[in-house]
Amino acid sequence: MQVRPTLQAHTAERDTADLGAPEINLDLAPLAALLVPVRSVPPRPHVTPAPSSAPTTPIAEEEKPEAPTIAPQLSQEEFAAARQETNQSLDIAEKNLAATRGKRLNASQTDLVSKIKGFLKDAREAAQAGDWARARNLAKKAQVLSEELVRSV
Repeated sequence: MQVRPTLQAHTAERDTADLGAPEINLDLAPLAALLVPVRSVPPRPHVTPAPSSAPTTPIAEEEKPEAPTIAPQLSQEEFAAARQETNQSLDIAEKNLAATRGKRLNASQTDLVSKIKGFLKDAREAAQAGDWARARNLAKKAQVLSEELVRSV
């Protein structure tokens, strides 16, 4: 005895309904609403400048008050030692500079001379202002650079 499967008869309406693709309704938000700018830093606060009652003259032309100097308080011994070391370093740097005058210097040596002169000038200004700790540091820098200059000539 053989068994054969029997096929059910399909109607044409039912076949076309099964073959049709299902309709999918997707609710998509507008893409522009999804785009959010990413900031790596917080935004700068918006500050409105205060109206100035002063005349509009450039700051460079006005007299600027001198900035206050913050100098460490030195004891009498420290003050005397700083003053002596400053003068000693200034003298050594000046002698070393004088030893190189009239000699042919290359570009790096000329640059070194200008740095030494700058330190000497700043050291004298600090000494004149009474900031002997700063004057000592600047004079020592001038001395060290001048010794290096003498060795390189």
